[in-house]
Amino acid sequence: MPFVRIDALGAGPERLDALGRAVHEALVETIGIPPDDHFQVLTDHDGVNGTLRYGGYLGVRRDEGIVYVAITLRAGRSEERKRALYRRIAELAHAYAGTEPRNVFVVLTENASVDWSLGEGVAQYALPDGEGVPGR
Repeated sequence: MPFVRIDALGAGPERLDALGRAVHEALVETIGIPPDDHFQVLTDHDGVNGTLRYGGYLGVRRDEGIVYVAITLRAGRSEERKRALYRRIAELAHAYAGTEPRNVFVVLTENASVDWSLGEGVAQYALPDGEGVPGR
């Protein structure tokens, strides 16, 4: 159950939607999340009321096409799967939203099952034997 936040500069609703689809499809393909496990916050920054800062760190030359993708998920994926996820997000963001791969900045934050409440004030993933959690 990843929770995804995507921040883009001057993206507009169509590009934001395309970026959301790209990230979701990459998560389904590379780490096997269920297709209906779709929790995202998509934010467009207009450069006036809100903006994004970026730089050319580690030799990657970013520009105003920057997209920040922050994914929070339960721990346990291999480095190989994480690398595949980064690669696929960049590929699909380019294909769907025209975002240059150099402008796709992804960060993963991992946590434990008890760190999630999917509603009703219950830590569903932390229930004994995964009660009430489809596909667990």
